[in-house]
Amino acid sequence: MFIKEMSRHECSSVVQAGHLARLACCNEGRPYVVPITYAFTGNCIYCFSMPGQKIDWLRANPKVCLQVDEFAGERQWKSVLVFGRYQELPPEGQWGRECMHAWSLLEARPNWWEPGGLKPAPQGVATSSPHVFFCVDIEGMTGRAAYEGEA
Repeated sequence: MFIKEMSRHECSSVVQAGHLARLACCNEGRPYVVPITYAFTGNCIYCFSMPGQKIDWLRANPKVCLQVDEFAGERQWKSVLVFGRYQELPPEGQWGRECMHAWSLLEARPNWWEPGGLKPAPQGVATSSPHVFFCVDIEGMTGRAAYEGEA
C-alpha cells in the first residue's frame, strides 16, 4: 500500500461524489465533530441542521473543517479535509435565494434531513420548523489517498 497527496481537482471529485461528511467546529477551545449531509456546488458546501449546540458553536466561531471519506477497501481509501467559513442562510432577506438553492440541492438526496434534523430525545410538534440552512464557503482543500501496490 502507498499513500499520495491528492490534487485540488481530485479532492473536489471526492467531495462531489459524497453526501455525508464529518463537520468539525470549535468553541472556547473545545472541539465538536458531528456527521452531516451536504451538497457541493461551486465553492460552497450546503448543509441543513436544526438549532442546537452545532449551530450555537458555528455562530460563535465560523471557522469549520469537514472531512469526507471514500472507501474502496481496507487498504484503498481517499480522505479529504475542507476548510472554510460558516455562513447561515436565512430564508428572508439577502440570503433568501441561496437558502432556496441549498434546499433544492439537498432535497434531491434521499433522507437529506438526516442526521441534521434528528435529535436523540423526543421532540414536540412545532407550529413552524426552526430549521437552519447554511453553507461553508471553501477556503481550501487537502486530501490523501491510499492504494494497493507499489508507488
